Amino acid sequence: MKKALFIGGTGTISAAIVRRLVSEPGWQVWLLNRGNRPDAVPEGAHSIVADINDEAAVLNKLGDMTFDCVCEFIGFTPDQVERDYRLFKGRTRQYIYTSSASAYHKPAASYIITEGTTLANPHWEYSRNKIACEEFLMKKYREEGFPVTIVRPSHTYDERSVPLGVHGKKGSWQVIKRMLEGKPVIIQGDGTSLWTMTFNTDFAIGYTGLMGNRHAIGEAFQITGDETLTWNQIYATIADVLGVELKAYHVASDFLAAVGDKYGYDFEGSLTGDKSVSVVFDNRKLKRAVPDMRTEVRFDQGVRIALDYVLSHPERQIPDPEFDEWCDRVIEAQEKAKF
Repeated sequence: MKKALFIGGTGTISAAIVRRLVSEPGWQVWLLNRGNRPDAVPEGAHSIVADINDEAAVLNKLGDMTFDCVCEFIGFTPDQVERDYRLFKGRTRQYIYTSSASAYHKPAASYIITEGTTLANPHWEYSRNKIACEEFLMKKYREEGFPVTIVRPSHTYDERSVPLGVHGKKGSWQVIKRMLEGKPVIIQGDGTSLWTMTFNTDFAIGYTGLMGNRHAIGEAFQITGDETLTWNQIYATIADVLGVELKAYHVASDFLAAVGDKYGYDFEGSLTGDKSVSVVFDNRKLKRAVPDMRTEVRFDQGVRIALDYVLSHPERQIPDPEFDEWCDRVIEAQEKAKF
């Protein structure tokens, strides 16, 4: 039986992969995390409770364990993947690093994105750190044969949160609340740029197909669904599911970045460096390696699952009055500028 170790394993993306893997024969699944979400660990998975940043403690817990695949989901900076390299060199046949599709050049020379699209993002430090992590790992692969596989998700979501373009620090609920109250909601730009949303169970199909896959070693793969929507369509779909009229209010991304900065909203990174730019993902490379990869959950289906969950779980309805007031002020300022 093959053995997989997930660093993290209870997040939006990783939880779906863990659930899929424990339901398949042939894999023994281990999760290494701080044990803060025991309810998210499915039956059949084994837990190693440790802080991955404490190398000595992790080494003590691992003992002489080796793995067929180590799956990293919480490596955001080069020092974190350097730590993983030290911990797992010689312990695993494959190390899968979760990077980000936001690492692709913004804007790219073509809106059709492949794994060969240049990596560069002057707008978002998060993305630049992901690029640096990729470069370190690929250097170790080229020089030493460290068995890395890189995956690049785009906008992946689950039932616990409704995916949006413009929201505050506390998530998407305040925007949903504005829709329900008949208030205008801000959409970046004119809402016609193209975007891809991927439900986490679809992402898991592609990811698990790369695990233990010899064709994946030393390669990068983007994992997204095949459905492409404009932001206007995305917000209209959410409004349809809610059964309300969408009152869209379009604001230029540059303006949002400028007026959001002093409130701690990094819209230069999340919009100019990511969601404001049209992207369509060419997933042929992934499908050659994982023939089972497919989109099973359309956005209208996935967002209904998410809204049903959020509306029935009050703990997911986190008020954000500061962001609500900010939206009103932005709209008022733009209205005053009209003449």
